[in-house]
Amino acid sequence: MSFLPEQINEYIRARRSVFVDQFEQGKQIPDEIILEILENANNAPTHKVTEPWRFVVFSGNGLKTLATQQAAIYKEHAGSKFKQNKYDKLQTSPLQCSHIIAICMNRNTAVPEMEEIAAVACAVENIYLSLPPYGIGGYWSTGGVTYMDAAKQWLGLSNDDKLMGFFFLGYIKTVSVPRRPGPVTEKITWIRE
Repeated sequence: MSFLPEQINEYIRARRSVFVDQFEQGKQIPDEIILEILENANNAPTHKVTEPWRFVVFSGNGLKTLATQQAAIYKEHAGSKFKQNKYDKLQTSPLQCSHIIAICMNRNTAVPEMEEIAAVACAVENIYLSLPPYGIGGYWSTGGVTYMDAAKQWLGLSNDDKLMGFFFLGYIKTVSVPRRPGPVTEKITWIRE
């Protein structure tokens, strides 16, 4: 395989999040494409080959199940932080997607937890980088019920595992402009001696 460095640089720098209101409503991504995207995620780097990423894919009526279940978990466990608009959004946003992937980490104590988290994050970046050739957009959200133990239990995760958020997917209707990060030179310290 050979790619021009300029092509790779341009491709990576064009990576962006595409949100639910930018999805083409009603157009479904074939499951075969989702499987290809997750195969790319499965090739992320992982220390000691622990491969800690786990994916729960919601599609079709499964999106309704997700919407109902996460709204119920939020309502039951939000306490004084409950907000009606957030509850309503948890019920409606999933129905505007083709697929939603719960991003999970299956904890292996053979390596430090941070390395497992980093490996899952690398898998998610592989998801992001897999989308543009298919005309698909998406974003990784750590909102909603991500940090609620009841959501972990619902997804069958153990106490040591982590729910690291949800990746929302759909075909792109409206293209967004990639963000422009601050200069990399402000984030580098060179030590040459």
